[in-house]
Amino acid sequence: MSFETDGRERKLWRMKSRPRIGFLIFDGITALDLVGPAEAFGCARRGPQTAPEPAYEVVVIGVSGRACVSESGVRLSPDYVLERAPALDTLVVPGGSGLRKPETNRRIAAFVTRRARRLRRLAAVCTGIYGIAPTGLLDGRRVTTHWTRAADVAERFPKLKVSHNELFIKDGRFYTSAGVTSGIDLALSMIEEDLGPSRALAVARELVVYMKRQGGQEQFSEPLQFQLAARDRLRDLSDYVTAHLGRDLSVPVLAKQLAMSTRQLSRLCQQELGQAPAALVQRLRLDDARRRLLEPGASVDTVGAAVGFRSADAFRRAFEQRFGINPGAYRQRFAVARGRSKPSA
Repeated sequence: MSFETDGRERKLWRMKSRPRIGFLIFDGITALDLVGPAEAFGCARRGPQTAPEPAYEVVVIGVSGRACVSESGVRLSPDYVLERAPALDTLVVPGGSGLRKPETNRRIAAFVTRRARRLRRLAAVCTGIYGIAPTGLLDGRRVTTHWTRAADVAERFPKLKVSHNELFIKDGRFYTSAGVTSGIDLALSMIEEDLGPSRALAVARELVVYMKRQGGQEQFSEPLQFQLAARDRLRDLSDYVTAHLGRDLSVPVLAKQLAMSTRQLSRLCQQELGQAPAALVQRLRLDDARRRLLEPGASVDTVGAAVGFRSADAFRRAFEQRFGINPGAYRQRFAVARGRSKPSA
């Protein structure tokens, strides 16, 4: 794999020691908040292609010296305790119910306050924002967190500018992210800042994740959301729609497929999903279009037709309205990134 080395990577490469990324742990942590971004930093490489080396040193810092038990029961052992933590380049505060316990919250917030001035970056993953917000460091800044906690964070910390629908936000040297897997998005963004897009893309490929996901927290799987919300009579609808995106998916066709009247189908979709059948169909079509646009040889016109749009213009308008970017620009952005990561001959 060939890489383009830019000024950012050269600057990081000249540093005598690797930047140290610290993750805080405590009982009741959400394990993926730590493991996901830690793996991303651990996969990152710097230096010449012929002899790359790890770009970061990842350390785990515990509230105490004993192993912490995560919400899922996974045990995590610290490398250091708060009082003996080494100098850090970046500090990441994962989320989890344990962070909202008064004593744990107090100790972590105090540690963040003591270290803040010496950090190049300070980040919260998911509900890790509860460990930083009490310090006042985020006052007046744009932040995000898991959508289920956004309203509570906004109420408890009214000086924060809370966004409910972004995967992650950078405001100065402060970073906040949404649900657990968005910690990986956040880490990839930091790696790109330090090493450039080629190295960050290599990490994304290693982890089999998107380099940059479009959209906000609302983009979680439409078929899964449908299946969780729908009654038994509607449970097969998303499977049928997904398997026949290029065909006629009008309400009469769908109603016939489910052996119910059009009125009944429309009423059930509205009651159970909060949207009309046509809106569900369009969202599923657009989600699949994003995947198809990244396939080799794909074009905006062919993708639009393949997922059932009658014209390229209609597809472009719907895509841009949903994702805030037109399909051509979306495809070009990822095509460029993929081109940089092609194996050299």
